[in-house]
Amino acid sequence: MTGNIPVLFIEGNNLPEVWEKSLISLHQNGCTVKTEYDRPDDPPSKDCTVMMVVNDPLSEPMIHRDLPGGLDDLQEYVMEVLDGIKDHCIRKAGDDANDTRWEYTYHQRLFDYNVPCVEKPFDQIEIIARKLAKTPYTRRAQAITWKVWEDNDCYDPACLQSVWCRLMKGDNDNWFLNMNIRFRSNDAYKAAFMNMFALIQLQKKIADRIAELSGRQVKIGRYVHQADSYHVYGSSFRDFEERFLKSVSAMKFEDRTFRYADVKFMMDDAIPRILEKAKRMGQR
Repeated sequence: MTGNIPVLFIEGNNLPEVWEKSLISLHQNGCTVKTEYDRPDDPPSKDCTVMMVVNDPLSEPMIHRDLPGGLDDLQEYVMEVLDGIKDHCIRKAGDDANDTRWEYTYHQRLFDYNVPCVEKPFDQIEIIARKLAKTPYTRRAQAITWKVWEDNDCYDPACLQSVWCRLMKGDNDNWFLNMNIRFRSNDAYKAAFMNMFALIQLQKKIADRIAELSGRQVKIGRYVHQADSYHVYGSSFRDFEERFLKSVSAMKFEDRTFRYADVKFMMDDAIPRILEKAKRMGQR
């Protein structure tokens, strides 16, 4: 219907399958909308609202070869989200206006959420794990990133908005951690895969922590990724069509993906280089 942003639903077994399907569906069914980052000669973006369901998030293959950057970049991003290796790059509110460091990291917002006039920050991920370890059926196990007192006026506000988790009981006293993620804005082509991969690693981290606290066996359940604006920027169209769409039509799925188990050693080997690189970032 004219005047409505399309709402797309994508479902699949593993992450590369779902991400690939989402891009193809967005290309075919998305609407055209300008963005606040367009240059004068950029075409409008392709956009939609999307819900993506990955039924078995740890199943192989886990990595798509067309992810932005390479395997080192993917490992770096996982460490940024889970371990906070770039939290020192965040500028302090009220600091020098010429300070060009970051407004936030997702790690800082999830694991070290600061509220004005509250002395101690909130480790929201630990709170989620403790809530679910105590009450598996709670609907209150969530974390947020938005800071209404900051993010309405900053240049680059957080795109990830919330993490919501719930435990479901399976057979043989196994429990499964289901997770819902919501983004207000998500670059489908140049960010979403890395976002989803890192957040699935966060899902595993939470499941492991719940198991540690509760003594239960906790496995990974389905992962749901929701984005209010799921888009490909007009400036990315040529690369998207010439590289991504052509590879989809010309190559078998197994040739478009990596098994994480087969490349994890390379990603692990990159960790010292990544830590050294992160240490140099944000220095003034």
